[in-house]
Amino acid sequence: MGKTSRDKRDIYYRLAKENKWRARSAFKLMQIDDEFQILKGVTRAVDLCAAPGSWSQVLSKRLYEEDEKAKIVAIDLQPMAPIPGVIQLQGDITSVETANQVIEHFSGEKADIVICDGAPDVTGIHSLDEFMQAELILAAFNITSHVLKNGGNFLAKIFRSRNSSLLYAQMKRYFKQVYLAKPRSSRQSSCEAFVLCLDYSPPEGFVPTMNKTSLEIKDNVTADVIDGFVTCGDLSGWDSEKSYPLDIECSFPRGTLDEDDKKRYEFKDVVQPPTDPAYKEALEKKKTGVFSKMNADMNKEMKAAIKREKKHREMTAEAAEKESSEKGPEKEAEKEAEDVADALENKAKIEE
Repeated sequence: MGKTSRDKRDIYYRLAKENKWRARSAFKLMQIDDEFQILKGVTRAVDLCAAPGSWSQVLSKRLYEEDEKAKIVAIDLQPMAPIPGVIQLQGDITSVETANQVIEHFSGEKADIVICDGAPDVTGIHSLDEFMQAELILAAFNITSHVLKNGGNFLAKIFRSRNSSLLYAQMKRYFKQVYLAKPRSSRQSSCEAFVLCLDYSPPEGFVPTMNKTSLEIKDNVTADVIDGFVTCGDLSGWDSEKSYPLDIECSFPRGTLDEDDKKRYEFKDVVQPPTDPAYKEALEKKKTGVFSKMNADMNKEMKAAIKREKKHREMTAEAAEKESSEKGPEKEAEKEAEDVADALENKAKIEE
C-alpha cells in the first residue's frame, strides 16, 4: 500500500495536511462552529485532551481574528508542539490543581467555552468503549464545572449507544440546551458524534467536584431530552466516506481554476506528528532493528522447538516399537504355558 493511499480514501485527512492542520478533526470543530457560532465573542477558551492540537489551532485562528487579547489554554497528559497564542498545560483533567492553573491563566476569571475531543484507546469491544468514552466525558464535565462561567458552553465527543440518553439527561440538568451534532467530516459509519451543551446553569446549591464517578439521574430518561440532532457542514461538500482521485483537477472540480492552480497532486507529510507518543520507544526499537532481531530469534527458536518435538515423537515411537518386539517372545511363551495348563486341567476333569 503506497503512502498516498490514505489521501485518496480520506479527503479530510488530505485537506488537513494541505491546509496545515495537525489532524482532520479540525474540520469537525469548524463545521460545528459554522452551524452554532459557539466561538463568536469568546475571549477565554479551554481545550481538554488537546493533543496533537488541531482544535487548539482552530481556536487560535478563529478567536484571534476577533480579539487579539483572547486567551486559550490547552490541556493534555501528552506534550504538544507549540501553537501561537495557546497556553499549554501538561496535566491531568481529573485534578483540581489543573483547574486552578486554568483559572490562574485567566487572571481569576472563568472560561467562556470548554471543548473536548478526547477519546480512550478503543478496544473493539463496543460496550466497553462506549462506557469508557462516557466516563471520559464525565471527567471533562467535572473539570468544566470548576472552570466554566455561568452561561458558558461545553462541547465533547461522544460514542452514541443505547444508553446515551442517560448522558444527555445528565447534561440537561446543568445546561439549558443540549444538542447532538454530527459534522460532515465525521464518517457516517462511525458512532462518533458531539454533545453540545449551551448556557451553563447549574442547579441551586451545586458544588463542583472531581469525585463524581458515574452518571446518575432520578427522573425518567428518554431520547427526547435533547433539543435536536443536527448535521453540520455543507451536505453537498466533501464526503468523508468517499474516495477521491489524486489529480487535483478532478478532486477540486468546483469553481474556475487558474492555470497556476491546475497542478498535479503533490504528497505532503503530516503537519505535526506527536512529540512524545506512548509508542516512541517502540519506534526507536524498530529503527535500530531490535524488532527484526527479535523476530529472527523467535523464528529460530520456533524452528528448533519444532525439530525437538519431531525428534521426541520419533524416539517415543521407536521405543514403543522396540518394547513391543522384545515382549513378543515372552508373551508367546506365556500363552503356551497357559494353553498347557488349560489342557492338563481339562484332562484331569475327564479322568475324574
